[in-house]
Amino acid sequence: MELILREEDAAEWVYRGEGAVNLVLSYTGSSPSFIGKVMRIRKVPRNGSKGVESSNLALTEHECLVWKDVVELISSSDEEIANQKYVQHVIQPLLGSKFIDAGVHVSVSREFLESVEKNVISQRPTWRVDAAGVDTHCDFGLLMSDHSLFAHGSQGSGSCISVEIKPKCGFLPLSRFISEGTVIKRRITRYEMHQALKLHQGEISHLSAYNPLDLFSGSKERIYKAVKDLFTTPQNNFRVFLNGSLILGGLGGAAENTNLCVAKAFEDELKSVIQADTGLCTENFFTLIAETLKKSGVLDQLLEVQKLDTIDIEGAIHAYYDITSQQCLVCRDLSEEEVKRYASLHSASLDESLRIVKDYLIAATAKDCSLMICFRPRKEEDSGSVYNNVYLESTKQAFDFKVYFIDLDLKHLSKMEGYYKLDKKIVSCYKQMIKMDEEMK
Repeated sequence: MELILREEDAAEWVYRGEGAVNLVLSYTGSSPSFIGKVMRIRKVPRNGSKGVESSNLALTEHECLVWKDVVELISSSDEEIANQKYVQHVIQPLLGSKFIDAGVHVSVSREFLESVEKNVISQRPTWRVDAAGVDTHCDFGLLMSDHSLFAHGSQGSGSCISVEIKPKCGFLPLSRFISEGTVIKRRITRYEMHQALKLHQGEISHLSAYNPLDLFSGSKERIYKAVKDLFTTPQNNFRVFLNGSLILGGLGGAAENTNLCVAKAFEDELKSVIQADTGLCTENFFTLIAETLKKSGVLDQLLEVQKLDTIDIEGAIHAYYDITSQQCLVCRDLSEEEVKRYASLHSASLDESLRIVKDYLIAATAKDCSLMICFRPRKEEDSGSVYNNVYLESTKQAFDFKVYFIDLDLKHLSKMEGYYKLDKKIVSCYKQMIKMDEEMK
């Protein structure tokens, strides 16, 4: 008989966090089927629209063209199913199966979802609640291992600590299709420019010093700096869990800057895992993360996938218009001389246009995903552990670690125009901020 989560099961699932599209729950009960698991359930905007009830295909006609080589994806009848098939058949071969958990679907009743929504509403950020609720018309959730913990019953015991990092784009674009008005993209990271827009829109209160180029540099010193900068200004890019419970960062939105009080509490929490003198646990934790990122090579793999975007959105948008057989709205607003820059894109074959857009969308997933790294101190008797390990010289401790990519969502073709407009907006806002700073000097 198929397992279905019902209303009485809702109390065993607690709020873990959320993004724009999904809400994440963590299991606290005693069922062997769910211990050590989290579940992702879909949200729906509060604009009067209903959840998906039909069995129509999740992808549009043009998206089916883009993903024509992935039969499992284009035949998906639901967006959540499409997401799972995308991770399993597109992203997993690129990033490696050892770093990815595609998850499995589990059936849920409408009453379960309604009960969950009531239970978690007080823990959700107000702006998230106002924007979207649980999609009670979706009859399944995506069940995955809780990567902030080690597998239940696995070798070893004691405390474990995990960090969730959203690396963002780790390279500067060099595309010849970048216009003169946005050439600043070749020397300033998108993350830094986007910070200016978020500050302008009131989404954040302080600019972050974090630079993705440091994290992806391959230098332990620069990776250490990147981790420290993320810790100082976590926003929605850095969270830390101790034994599965959040001890730093925001659950469903951006966290405030780490002040002295928060830093002291965090230092105290680390003492159960890192054997360092008082005041040095946090620094050692940064070193542990940097050593692990360097040793695992996971960022090199992620960067390789990000770099599938070779021509930037300013090039890919032209291929998008060719695929959808629309008049190119970008070229429409350009001079005759400027249009020549993009002529090669508009004369490309359909297969070439499809490849350009597909690579851009895959890269967009890689630029927006998160990394989860989980650590636990290794004891001498655990020498047969199946996990990789890293040695922290400063504390003479060995740690088991595991690394997983999460939030590997399919980016939709229909959002290409939105990506292009956002790109322009980010650059424009950053340039305005720089101009204002210069005028004030």
